[in-house]
Parts: sequence; structure tokens; C-alpha cells
Amino acid sequence: MSDTDLAALQQEFTTALAAAKDAASAERVKSDWLGRTGKLRSLTEQLGKLPPDQKKARGKAINDLKLACEAAAEARLRELSASGPKAAPADVIDVTLPGARPRLGRRHPIYATMDEMRAIFAKLGFEAAYGPEIETAYYNFVSLNIPLDHPAAEPFDTWYLDDPDAATRPYRFLLRSHTSPVQMHVMEGRKPPIRVVVPGKVFRTDPADASHLPVFHQMEGLMVEENVTFADLKGVLSIAMKELFGAKTETRFRPSFFPFTEPSAEVDVSCLLCGGGGCPACKGSGWIEVLGCGMVHPRVLEYAKIDPEKYSGFAFGMGVERIAMLKLGVPDIRHFIRSHPLFLRQW
Repeated sequence: MSDTDLAALQQEFTTALAAAKDAASAERVKSDWLGRTGKLRSLTEQLGKLPPDQKKARGKAINDLKLACEAAAEARLRELSASGPKAAPADVIDVTLPGARPRLGRRHPIYATMDEMRAIFAKLGFEAAYGPEIETAYYNFVSLNIPLDHPAAEPFDTWYLDDPDAATRPYRFLLRSHTSPVQMHVMEGRKPPIRVVVPGKVFRTDPADASHLPVFHQMEGLMVEENVTFADLKGVLSIAMKELFGAKTETRFRPSFFPFTEPSAEVDVSCLLCGGGGCPACKGSGWIEVLGCGMVHPRVLEYAKIDPEKYSGFAFGMGVERIAMLKLGVPDIRHFIRSHPLFLRQW
């Protein structure tokens, strides 16, 4: 085969390669010509038939042809790859793909219960008030007619904060043990008439068990106006309990004692399970205790610089977890802080 024939083969290969429209077609052309059974393979096999004085020159010409064809094939493949569709970078989001719907969260049962309670008292004319969770012993105890030698003010019952300047301060700082201090802040900041509820976290040194937590939620209520009586307190709480637990709910007031109210009472509601007939949940009594209340002690009004001869009021307080346990049938208060998904999905 003459040099002219080799040039014709190279031109034929170049034409076939140029006709390839994509990388796959170019790869097939390369394989058909340069593969183990390709068209240029036969040229190497023909070298054995040539005279010895012609083999060297012909071998070099055939080898040059192969190298030229390989270079042309690689160049064509790079060209087709560069002009073809680009793969999207790994960090690019394809907005045309169907999306994965995220699992929606929901209101925690404690805060859902608190919202419901706040809405009930809002219909009765009570606005929500909030205050600091770090208080002084004055607002947490003294202003509420609780002396500092009362057992509730002892360190084993209250979280006092480390304060290097405690010796120079008249009252120590602490984590509030009830939401009642906010009532004093409200009474100091405005004049009667006053109707507020105070939802929020409180802190005790109680170890966690089935009915106690060191951090839990309360909702206090306060009403101060002229001529407020215990009958007003009973009316408000009776309506609120029916709204909270159902229209058939009955309330019972039992005498009790709290330093900041006089007279004071514990409030029971008819058992939600047996309707007052008696069952293990209410220990056969037909009643379940839910909150404490009473008429605001005149000394508390004096601390707030409100004239107890002109104004009177009532206050009440309840644990939100306690209410949620009764409404939802939760037997252990610790379930609320474990927040297991199966538990929270029930509501």
C-alpha cells in the first residue's frame, strides 16, 4: 500500500469522525478503525509480507497514521463532550423534582393548655401579664405576706442565686417559686380596677417524680376592684372550670390557708372520669383538687400601696401541668418533658 493509499485512509477516518454527532458515535468510529479488529489493524499484518528493505519505512508510516488518527479521535471526543449537556453541580437543587414534605410540628400540650386557659379568662375580662423569672425575695415572699423565716423561703425549697454582693443587698435574688410576684408588679404599676392572669414558668427544688417537676408552669389570676367579694371569686372560677373541663363540671370550695389570701380555699372539680360518682382516679371521693384561691390579704394590698378599705380583690393559682394531665388523661407529669414523638402526636 502506497503513501497515497495511507493518506486516503486518514482522510476517510477524518470524514467518519467529523460525521459523529455525539461522543458515543465518535467512540464507535475510533473503535472501528483503531480497535483490535479495526481497519488499521490489517495494515500492521501486511508488514510481514513486505521485503526487509521496505518494512522499516512502511512501519513508520503506518505508526504515524495510527498516532494521527488517535489524536484526531481524542480531539473530537473533547469537542463533543464540551458542547454536550452539562451535569448539574452537586450542590445545585433541581426545583423541578418532587419535594419531600416535611413533618410539621405541633403545639406542645402544656402550651396548648396554657393558651386555652388564657383564652377562657380573656372572655371573662382578664388580660395576660408577664414578669421576670429571676426575682428578689421581697417580691417572691415579703410583699406577698410570706415572712423570710417561712419554710417556703428556706434554701431547701427555693433556688437562690449566687450573688457576690448579697451581703450589701436587702433581699437575695432567686428563681421565682410561683407567678404571684407578677401580681405585685402589676398592682404597683397601675391603679384598680385590675383583672389579670399570669402564665409562666416557676422553679422549685422538688425532685422529678410522677406528680412533681423542678420546673413547671403556673397560671395566677388577680382581680382588684371596689366591692369584690368571695361570691365573685366563686362565680369566675365556676364558669372557668366549666369552660375548661365541660359544661357538667361542678366545683367545690374547701377552707384552706395561704399567707397572701384571707379567707383562702382549695377548689375541687367533679371527677372527669366518673362525673362525681367515685372511681380510682378520684380515690372514691368524686372530686379532684385543681387549684387554690382566696381573697387578697389586706396586707398584700398595703404593700402595693392600694387602700384595703376602699378596694378588695381575689387571687387564684393553678398548675398548668396539673390541668393538662386531667384534661388529657396523662398519668405521669414527666411525660411532658420527655417529649417522645409518639406521646406528642396524640394531641
